[in-house]
Amino acid sequence: MSDAKNNLLLFFDRPSEPCFMQKGEENAVFEIPDNYYPEKYQRVSNAIGNRFGSDAGRMIPIRNIALPNLDLPMELPYNEQFSLFVPKHRKLAGRLIDIFMGMRDVEDLQSVCSYCQLRINPYMFNYCLSVAILHRPDTKGLSIPTFAESFPDKFMDPKVFRQAREVSSVVPSGARMPIVIPSNYTASDTEPEQRVAYFREDIGINLHHWHWHLVYPFDAADRAIVNKDRRGELFYYMHQQIIARYNVERMCNNLSRVRRYNNFRAAIEEGYFPKLDSTVASRAWPPRFAGTTIRDLDRPVDQIRSDVSELETWRDRFLQAIENMSVMLPNGRQLPLDEETGIDVLGNLMESSIISRNRPYYGDLHNMGHVFISYSHDPDHRHLEQFGVMGDSATAMRDPVFYRWHAYIDDIFHLYKYKLTPYGNDRLDFPNIRVSSVSIEGGGTPNTLNTLWEQSTVDLGRGMDFTPRGSVLARFTHLQHDEYNYVIEVNNTGGGSVMGMFRIFIAPTVDESGKPLSFDEQRKLMIELDKFSQGVKPGNNTIRRKSIDSSVTIPYERTFRNQADRPADPGTAGAAEFDFCGCGWPHHMLVPKGTTQGYPMVLFVMVSNWNDDRVEQDLVGSCNDAASYCGIRDRKYPDRRAMGFPFDRPAPAATTLSDFLRPNMAVRDCIVRFTDRTRQRGQQG
Repeated sequence: MSDAKNNLLLFFDRPSEPCFMQKGEENAVFEIPDNYYPEKYQRVSNAIGNRFGSDAGRMIPIRNIALPNLDLPMELPYNEQFSLFVPKHRKLAGRLIDIFMGMRDVEDLQSVCSYCQLRINPYMFNYCLSVAILHRPDTKGLSIPTFAESFPDKFMDPKVFRQAREVSSVVPSGARMPIVIPSNYTASDTEPEQRVAYFREDIGINLHHWHWHLVYPFDAADRAIVNKDRRGELFYYMHQQIIARYNVERMCNNLSRVRRYNNFRAAIEEGYFPKLDSTVASRAWPPRFAGTTIRDLDRPVDQIRSDVSELETWRDRFLQAIENMSVMLPNGRQLPLDEETGIDVLGNLMESSIISRNRPYYGDLHNMGHVFISYSHDPDHRHLEQFGVMGDSATAMRDPVFYRWHAYIDDIFHLYKYKLTPYGNDRLDFPNIRVSSVSIEGGGTPNTLNTLWEQSTVDLGRGMDFTPRGSVLARFTHLQHDEYNYVIEVNNTGGGSVMGMFRIFIAPTVDESGKPLSFDEQRKLMIELDKFSQGVKPGNNTIRRKSIDSSVTIPYERTFRNQADRPADPGTAGAAEFDFCGCGWPHHMLVPKGTTQGYPMVLFVMVSNWNDDRVEQDLVGSCNDAASYCGIRDRKYPDRRAMGFPFDRPAPAATTLSDFLRPNMAVRDCIVRFTDRTRQRGQQG
């Protein structure tokens, strides 16, 4: 069975080449029944079978099954873009996921996939098969290839692919030199927003956003796929952290914090010219000119008719729910928003997944905001244009307006948090636990974090349809930091050992004009760096924690997963977790860029009582190393406190961070120093 399971991964190889062509490193060929060939190939099916089968490394016979009704998923043309934000596409994908989930065994799934791969839109096919593999009990051990390998066109300058085609046609496989992907290629330095392009256009960050939405799909007939523990709250917190991180990057680059996009009638000042080509749709991604205004949508082809006033209505109903601290249910009753679950209810309403408590009334604010912006260049389809980058979770974070939209959504969530009772000592203090200091070691100067550029490679070979076989490496430049340790001094004055939950954050100390930040502003800029549990014995304890072990991030190798690195036997626990482990903030973006003179920040640590925070569950073999933003597969979120605790609620009594401190907390002023040099991955120092 493991072979059949592994065969499914071949469908990710060269996604728009027919599956009867040779796939994978062993040149495997699917032997499909004659009636599976599309019409254009049916008359020559024997010749095709002989052509690709004669020197195949392995033949995979496909079982001829009675095929399910695929009319609905096939409504999306093969050569179109696909977006989870478009309600019609969501419906088609939901149906295809249900078909894949419903196949009785892996062989039948393989059969239906071989039929679909020849007919169904490649982007939608990849998404639906990925979700099914992540959620079917008999395929959970499979490692899905990283999306950037299957569809590199969504992540990099299209000039790279022309060079790659040349290299793969001319140079034998072993001797190929990496192609260099230009950085900062979308605008010149006269565009101030270009200063943070290294963040917005980072391949790892965009992969994180795509993978997060893969692990948390918002539509499927099987509610369990969507209804994961604290999923709405995680939608709020993951995006809140993206905005906090982006704001800090802006401040490091002499830009003001992002301005909310809250007036839907006003022009969007920022233009964005993505310079990406879609190989499946054979179209360039459309730009958005500076000063564009969103307009009423009427696009029959996408089954979208919606007026801007609808967004405003949904927004007003949302604000009303927060004002009343209760949500209107479809039966007219009110559901109170309590301190424990209110944020989760609001997150599900905002993202508008199928577990929204009242979708007809509260609508689809978050997704349709993406849709309105992504069609602003052609709202009535008169120019037959596809959506812009805001319409795709793999590309949305490239656009400056993504952060303006999410800053506003974040504001709305904060309105709810302002209505909650501030945390008292009973929640904040941990009696008998005294944190005397926290510091950073490593990289020479104490309490200094060092950043620089690094070049890494990604293999494009898997995504290069209709070109000679073999690996084609591309080299790209990204931010990186020198690894370091946290050193925490804790004194336990109680009688026995206790378990502590260590929570580490970092934030700027001054605003854009150099004035000290008030506590209320600073807490919204707190970036979570790590969270871990550790025993604290009576007396003094020195606790060292490596930055590489962060609960927020996944290592580079898993962001750009090299298939050769995964456990060989797909039945092993290690392999089973490889796929979910693709979800996590990229480790190379853990630390903000800082400045050449050293950007002042404050490191914060708190030790809370693990007995109060823990969630009783077995985590054996589960992928829990990036749980802060991604949760844990098939388990509960591993911390009972609110996400972002202790900074998720206001503290009116504290005007500065030092006013907020309790004895079980400590801070340390530190600096983030950027050096403008580039090293190759694998070199240190």
